[in-house]
This record gives sequence, C-alpha cells and structure tokens, in this order.
Amino acid sequence: MTHLPYIAASYGLFAIMALVFSVGAALRLKRDRIRLATLEQKAPRKAGAAPQS
Repeated sequence: MTHLPYIAASYGLFAIMALVFSVGAALRLKRDRIRLATLEQKAPRKAGAAPQS
C-alpha cells in the first residue's frame, strides 16, 4: 500500500490552511490601515508637525 494519498492530503490541507491564514492576514491589514487613517484624520495636529500629503 502506498502512502501517496495521505501525503497528498497533508500537502493539500497545508496549502488550504496557508491560503486561509494569508487571506485573513491581508484582510486584517487592510481593515487596520483604514482604521489608522481615520484615527490620524481625527487626531489634532501638533504645532510644527509636517502636513501629510
């Protein structure tokens, strides 16, 4: 009996989980960048601070 199905299944499961974690991290990063941008817009600027472009 060959172990190829088990090996293929483990690699497939790894690929799926890596994809899920990567997409989740990318979505969290996008959400947090938006939240940071809104916080920076609402925050009062200090005197002498360089304007944002």
